Amino acid sequence: MTNSVCVFCSSSEDLQKEYYDYAERFGKILAENNFTIYHGGGIIGLMGAMMRGAYRQGGAKIIGVVPEKLHREGIVSDDMQELVVTEDMKERKSYLREHADSFAIMPGAFGTMDEMFEILTLKQLKYHNKAIVILNFNHFFDDMLRQMNKFFDEGFTINNYRTTYYVCETPEEAVEYLKNYKPTHVYDKYLKE
Repeated sequence: MTNSVCVFCSSSEDLQKEYYDYAERFGKILAENNFTIYHGGGIIGLMGAMMRGAYRQGGAKIIGVVPEKLHREGIVSDDMQELVVTEDMKERKSYLREHADSFAIMPGAFGTMDEMFEILTLKQLKYHNKAIVILNFNHFFDDMLRQMNKFFDEGFTINNYRTTYYVCETPEEAVEYLKNYKPTHVYDKYLKE
């Protein structure tokens, strides 16, 4: 079982209300299940909604990790979370990768995709063997998942790597996956144990 999770998601304030409600519910369920939550530190967007959901549940340990450039009033607050300020984005991602036991990806844009593909690639290359769950709320990731299937179907990567991540729709299913995750080893002809 994992005890902590890093949540990657949008910082946008321009989404439909249902996305914020979903993020808040995910935070609440993570808190109910005693997860320590790492995230990008923002009080805005889905990050903020998820953090507020966890905080309102009471007792959740929330750790925000923000690069110095984004450590600004109105974007970040230490009211509901322990705050770690890093020099830059590279150090921020490294910190999150090292400290979290698992990763959850909610809807987001360029930054979220960058973080997701980096942790997927690092798992493929055996730099870590942590759980990765993609929360496909509102079919947000459908097109991306079709493209990823094309990677497998056309031989750009081997089929074994389909097991490096798990896709679900509900926060409840995501939490169950994280709670019951058992590391597996994916082998191929290029990377040996």
